[in-house]
Amino acid sequence: MTPASRKFKSGATISHAGLRKRSISLAGHATSLALEPEFWAALEAMAAGRSLSLAGLIAEIDSTRGARPLASACRVAALAAGGS
Repeated sequence: MTPASRKFKSGATISHAGLRKRSISLAGHATSLALEPEFWAALEAMAAGRSLSLAGLIAEIDSTRGARPLASACRVAALAAGGS
């Protein structure tokens, strides 16, 4: 952790750049995903609207993202959902 970041009891980290980092398990592999708080909020709303856990939604996004980085795919999914 750099001096410009802060770790919370939940395991989330906010860095100087405003990203919030979460650890998740995808297909049995641990990974971390850093997104802006606004994108986390949009993904949480998407998951709730689909009766999925946040991890379930991210797994869905992961399975359809192709070569796109996971963070980018999550942002695109959040933006697409916001426009529908």
